[in-house]
Amino acid sequence: MPNPLRSDQRRFPLHVHISVMFTLLLLLTGVVLGIFNYRQTTQIILSSSEKLFNRIEQDVRLDLHATYEPIRHLLSLLVHTPAVQAPDLQQRLALLPPFSQSLKDNPDLASLYLGYGNGDFFMVRPLRTAPLKTLLKAPDTAAYQVWSIERGASGQIHSQSLFFDQNLMLISRHDNPGDTYDPRSRAWFSSASHDNDQITTEPYVFFSTHNVGTTLARRSGANVVMGADLTLAALSATLAKHVVTPGTDIVLFDAEGNAIAYPDSSRLIIDDQTARLIKAADLSPSLGALLDNPAQGNRLDAAGRQWIVARSSMQEGGPQGLQLAMLVPEDELLADAYRMRWQGALITLAILLLCVPLGWLTSRILVKPLRALVQEADAIRSFDFNFPLSRRSPVLEVDQLSVSMARMKDTLASFFQITDSLSAETRFAPLLERVLFETVKIGQAQAGLIYLREGDGDRMEPHGLVINDVAQPLSSFDIQAHALQGAQSPAWLQQLSGADNVVTNLGFEQAGDLQKVLLAMACPRVHLIGIRLHNRHNETVGLLVFLLVDSGDRSDLEKLRPDRIAFLQAVSGAAAVSIESQRLQAKQKQLLDAFIKLLAGAIDAKSPYTGGHCQRVPALTLMLAQAAAASQDPDFIGYKPTDDEWEALHVAAWLHDCGKITTPEYVVDKATKLETLNDRIHEIRTRVEVLKRDVWVRYWQAIAQGGDEQILAPRRDTDLAVLDEDFAFIARCNLGGEAMAESDLQHLRSIGQRTWTRTLDDRLGVSWEENRRQTRTPAATLPVRETLLADKPEHLFERPAAELIAPDNPLGFKLDVPTYKYNRGELYNLSITRGTLTNEERYIINHHMVQTILMLNHLPFPEHLRSVPEIAGGHHEKMDGTGYPKRLKREEMSLPARMMAIADIFEALTAADRPYKKAKSLSEALGIMAFMCRDAHIDPPLFALFINARIYLLYAERFLDPQQIDAVDPSGLLIKAGLKV
Repeated sequence: MPNPLRSDQRRFPLHVHISVMFTLLLLLTGVVLGIFNYRQTTQIILSSSEKLFNRIEQDVRLDLHATYEPIRHLLSLLVHTPAVQAPDLQQRLALLPPFSQSLKDNPDLASLYLGYGNGDFFMVRPLRTAPLKTLLKAPDTAAYQVWSIERGASGQIHSQSLFFDQNLMLISRHDNPGDTYDPRSRAWFSSASHDNDQITTEPYVFFSTHNVGTTLARRSGANVVMGADLTLAALSATLAKHVVTPGTDIVLFDAEGNAIAYPDSSRLIIDDQTARLIKAADLSPSLGALLDNPAQGNRLDAAGRQWIVARSSMQEGGPQGLQLAMLVPEDELLADAYRMRWQGALITLAILLLCVPLGWLTSRILVKPLRALVQEADAIRSFDFNFPLSRRSPVLEVDQLSVSMARMKDTLASFFQITDSLSAETRFAPLLERVLFETVKIGQAQAGLIYLREGDGDRMEPHGLVINDVAQPLSSFDIQAHALQGAQSPAWLQQLSGADNVVTNLGFEQAGDLQKVLLAMACPRVHLIGIRLHNRHNETVGLLVFLLVDSGDRSDLEKLRPDRIAFLQAVSGAAAVSIESQRLQAKQKQLLDAFIKLLAGAIDAKSPYTGGHCQRVPALTLMLAQAAAASQDPDFIGYKPTDDEWEALHVAAWLHDCGKITTPEYVVDKATKLETLNDRIHEIRTRVEVLKRDVWVRYWQAIAQGGDEQILAPRRDTDLAVLDEDFAFIARCNLGGEAMAESDLQHLRSIGQRTWTRTLDDRLGVSWEENRRQTRTPAATLPVRETLLADKPEHLFERPAAELIAPDNPLGFKLDVPTYKYNRGELYNLSITRGTLTNEERYIINHHMVQTILMLNHLPFPEHLRSVPEIAGGHHEKMDGTGYPKRLKREEMSLPARMMAIADIFEALTAADRPYKKAKSLSEALGIMAFMCRDAHIDPPLFALFINARIYLLYAERFLDPQQIDAVDPSGLLIKAGLKV
C-alpha cells in the first residue's frame, strides 16, 4: 500500500498546469472573437441604413393608406344616401345621424359637407375641443354644428348654424347674417364637378382649427358634391416614432416643397399674417441641402457632418402625391458598429500580446493562495478554521494541503464537545457565566474576566469575574471599563484592537485596575492571555481575559503554547456566536416592537381624526395594569404579571385596533349623514336650486300669459322662501349634532315628497356596478318626476357571502349582520336619529374587532404571547354580555382585556381629534363611565381602581388639553357608579 505522505516526483506544480492551459485558451478565444466581431460589424455597417429606411418608408405608406382609404370608402357610401339630393335644410337634416356617426368613427375627420349647384351648402362638424366651441360660439353641451346655407329663388341667402348634443338633440340655432360663402367658388367643388371619381386636394392649413389636412370630394349626381376635411396629424406622430438617433431628420412634403408631417409638428405651421405650411427646406440646414440638390446619392455632406440619406415618392396625399426624405447622421447611426469593430480589434491585439505573460502571471497568482492554504491547514488543526478533509491531488500544493487536513481530527472532537455545551444555554446572564467558567477551565487559569461592548462605540464594559472557580462581584475589585483604542487603556487591551489574541506578562505595577485581582490571587506576577470575541462580520463584541500565576516554573510555558492559545480562541469564537445570538434575539424583540408601533402609527395616520389613539391607549392600559399590580385590594392581590405577561399586554395594547386598517376611511371619518366619499348634500342643494328655477319659470310664464304681477310676485317670493327654509332644515338634519324628534322626522319626510323633473337618463356615465343595481327597477320614461329625497333600490349594496358570519363560527363571533353592506338612501341617512352613522356603517366600524381577532390569530405568536388576541380583541365587550364581537361576560374575560376596555373608552371620550363630537372634560368623561359601570358595561373593581388611584389624572396631565382638566369628585363618581353608598 503506498504511503500517502510520500511525495511523488511525477507530479508537477500547479502553476505549470495553469499557465499552459491559460495561454492556449486565451490564444484560441482571441482569434475566434477577432474574426467573429470583424465579420459582424462589417455586415452591420453595410446593411443597417438601407434596411432602416425601407422599414420607415413602408410604415409611412401604410399609415397614408390607412388614413385616406377609409375616408374614400366612406364618401363612396354616403354620396348614394337619398337625403344628399334633398332640396332644403329640413330634409337634409336626415343626414345628421350618418354624418355624426361617421365623424365619431373617424377621429381624423374634421367635417363632412355638401355643396350644391345652386349655391346651397350643408356641413356637419364635430365640436371636439373647447377652443373650437368658443370660436363658433357654441353651447358648452354642444357636440355637433350644422352649418346650412340656402339660396332662395330670388337669390336671397339664408345662412344659419344649428348646434346638437351627443344624442343629436337640437340645443340652439342662430343666423349668420352677411355670410357670403359659396361652395361653387371652391377648388374642391369645381374639381369634383368635372371628375367622375374622387378627388383629393393638396394639403393645406384648416382655417378654423389650424390643423394640417386635406379635402377629399366626390360628385353625387349632376349638381351635388360631397366633401370631407381630413387632418394629417397622425403622420407626424408616425415620423416621430422613427427618429432612430438624436440627430435624425425626417419629413413628408408635397410637390411644392411644403412640409406635411414632421416629428416636431409644432413647427409645421407658420402663423405670421395668415397661417401657412412651412417649407421642408426651412426645417433644418441638412434638409435644405438635400432638397436643393435632389441628384445626391445615398450620402450627403452638410452642416459639417456626413449623412445617410434616402428619398421616395408616394402617390397618396394629393394630385401630385407626397415625398418622404430622411437624413441620419452617419456617426450616430453607426456609432455602436464602429465601437464594436475597434474594440474587437484592440481586444484581440491585447489578448495576442498579453496571453503568454498573463497566463504565467495568473498561474502564479492562483498558486500563491493555495500555498498559503497549506500553512493555514496546520492552523485549522489548531482550531483557527474548520475545513473538510481533501482527497489526494496530482497538483503538488493541493496534495500537501490534504495531508495537513488529516492531522486535525483529534482536536476537533474536543472542540465540538465544548461548543455544544455553550450552545445549550439560552439565557444571557447564565450564558456569560458559563462561557467564563468553561474557558477558564480550558486555559487552566486561576482567574478570568469577560468584557462586552455596549452600543455602537468601542467601550468595553466588565460583565463577569471568576477567581479560583468562584464568581466574584465586580464592584469589590474596582474593575473599570476601557475604550478598545483609548490612549488611557492598558497596553494589552490596545493590542487586542488589531489582533485576535495577545499573550503578555504583567507585574503588580503594570496591572492597573487588575491589582486587586492579583492580590486576591496572592501572586505578584501573572501571565495574561487576551482573546478578542468577534461576530460573523469580524466586529468586536467582547474580550476574554485569563490570568495565570507566574510561578517561574517551565510548566507555566506549556499553558502558553500556540496550539493551546488557538484552542482557547476557537472555543471563544463559539462563545462569541452564542453571545451574539442572544443579543440578536433581544434586537429582534426590539424590531418586533418597532413594527407593532409602526402599524399602530399607520392606523392612526390613516385617519386625521383618530391620530394618536393607538399610541395613547397602550400608555393608559399600562398605567392601569401597574396600579392593579401594586394594589393590595382583594380583587387584584393575585395579579402579579411576569415579564412574559407584561410583554403580552404591551403587544396586545398596541395592536388592539389593528383591524381598523381594513375599515374604510369615509366611514370612520363620516362627519355628516350624507357623506360618503363626498357630501351628497350638494346634490340635494342642486335639486332645490332646480325647484327654485321652476318657481321663476312658472312666474315668468304666468307674466307672459298676461298674469297680474302684483299677485304673482308675492306668491313667487313665498315659494322661494319656503324652499330656502326646507333646504336649511335638511342641512341641519345632515349635521347629526342633536337627536331628532319624531316631529322632525315627519317634517323631513314631508319635504322629501317634493318632486322635481329629471330629463336626463340617470343610467348614463355611471359604473357597471351601479348600472347592475339600477336594473332592479325598469328604466323610467323621460321626463320623469322624482322626489326631492329618494331611497332608491340602487342605494342598497348587497353584502358579499364571504362577509357573512355563521352562527357556529369557530371563533365565537356573535354579531347581528345587517342585510345590506351599505344603504345610501338619502331619506334613510337623513333620518338617523342620533349621530351620523347608519346601522350598516356602525356594523362596519364594529367589524374592525372581527378583523383584529382574525389578523392576530393568523400571526405565529410564540407561546408566551398566545394571549394577545384575547386581550386585544375584548376591549369592546361589556360585563353584562351585550358587547361585541363575541358578547362575552365579565367572567369570560381576562383582567388585561377588561383593562383594555376601560382604557379604550376613556381615551375615546377625552380625544380632541374626532370630527363628530367635542372632547369631553375629565368630569364629563368620568361621569359617563360611572353610568357605564352602573349598567355593567365596564368592570366595577377596575373602575374603582381607576378613580381611587387617580389614573385618570396621570393620563390627563400627560395627554389632555389643560382646558379639559376640571374638578373631579371621586366619591360622587363612585356613588354614581353604584360602588359606594
